[in-house]
Amino acid sequence: MATVAFHTLGCKVNFYDTEAIWQLFKNEGYEQVDFEQTADVYIVNTCTVTNTGDKKSRQMIRRAIRRNPEAIVAVTGCYAQTSPAEIMAIPGVDMVIGTQDREKIIPLVRQFEQDRQPINAVRNIMKTRQFEELDVPDFADRTRAFLKIQEGCNNFCTFCIIPWSRGLMRSREPESVIQQAKTLVAAGYQEIVLTGIHTGGYGEDIEDYSLAKLLWDLDKVEGLKRIRISSIEASQITDEVIEVLKSSDKMCRHLHIPLQAGDDQVLARMRRKYTTAEFARKIERLHEIMPDVAITTDVIVGFPGETDEMFRNGVKFMEQMKFSEMHVFPYSKRTGTPAARMDDQVDEEIKNARVHELIDLSENMQLAYAKKFVGQVLEVIPERAHKGAPDSGLIMGYSDNYVQLVFEGSESLIGEICRVRVTEAGVNESKGNMVRIVEPAQVVSL
Repeated sequence: MATVAFHTLGCKVNFYDTEAIWQLFKNEGYEQVDFEQTADVYIVNTCTVTNTGDKKSRQMIRRAIRRNPEAIVAVTGCYAQTSPAEIMAIPGVDMVIGTQDREKIIPLVRQFEQDRQPINAVRNIMKTRQFEELDVPDFADRTRAFLKIQEGCNNFCTFCIIPWSRGLMRSREPESVIQQAKTLVAAGYQEIVLTGIHTGGYGEDIEDYSLAKLLWDLDKVEGLKRIRISSIEASQITDEVIEVLKSSDKMCRHLHIPLQAGDDQVLARMRRKYTTAEFARKIERLHEIMPDVAITTDVIVGFPGETDEMFRNGVKFMEQMKFSEMHVFPYSKRTGTPAARMDDQVDEEIKNARVHELIDLSENMQLAYAKKFVGQVLEVIPERAHKGAPDSGLIMGYSDNYVQLVFEGSESLIGEICRVRVTEAGVNESKGNMVRIVEPAQVVSL
């Protein structure tokens, strides 16, 4: 039996894409083995979001070649899309496929087996206007299913290479999204996470359709309990989206809204399409319609030209926003982006000090947010046994408003909806006691 091994670098979308490529191999009768084992085919799904991403990708490619010099080594993903020649130049790489045409991977493997000639299958991503249909019917994590609804981004923020590696915004056909959602519910998933490169931009390229309309259509899917949006820009939270968040009981009380910087001058230099005032208005609106909503965010620290005063403004703004968690990244130069060419780069030590300050702030915010729910009962879908103590009889999972709770319960509850009373707040995880299991509604067959 032919074997295939995968290594994925980078973001959740890449992990989704790897799962989709695995389905293609699975349908051909391949067996999946660990990347550290000897395989007939190695697939390295690469990342290029930072220069380090490129470097790590090259290391993994070389590792695959060393593991089995006879194997077919295929490289896909973002770094493959932007630098195919660089990858083809690594001795032992047999084929390069970018972030499109991945459904052709099996025929390409067959072609290589016959001709033994290296294949560069990368073409210009900027000309692609079609969403690539690749389904993922199930996930290793049995509680949440990811559903990719769009690909690409039109924003061209000055720090970001992604439009060049993923192409421009293209949405998946609404019928296809709904059909896939029904399939996932039939497979036993109660929560679907909508994902993509610029998820909130869904529908911008479809006439008479929008993200809000998609959310309403998903709201009608029987047996689906939770809909979560992996990430959405403040500008994409339209009045129609707010209406769905307010009226649909399936929408999770958790939104991830990237801020990136809390100072207007920095935002302008990043070419983000909002001011802090506009961002704040959207957040206030969300708190009005969804009391206790968890709002998580991304922040880039030490962007070129960020003075101490701009950073202080940012800290003040973040405190006002009362995020429930912040993902903090030091700015790192990405070759080929306008920001990497800016001449007022921030000193690494200053950057590190600022990162630590914001991580402390984030932890305080996480704790303050969790404390609000002590004594309250939240609905949790347990995901796994407690990481720290697998045999302790404790299980853990997220509430709809993204509080990670650890509580006593058997592993048979994984994937079920449990009502849990919060007893103690913590930074990354809080403790609770199970009140009861919510009886699942009869799942409607397709």
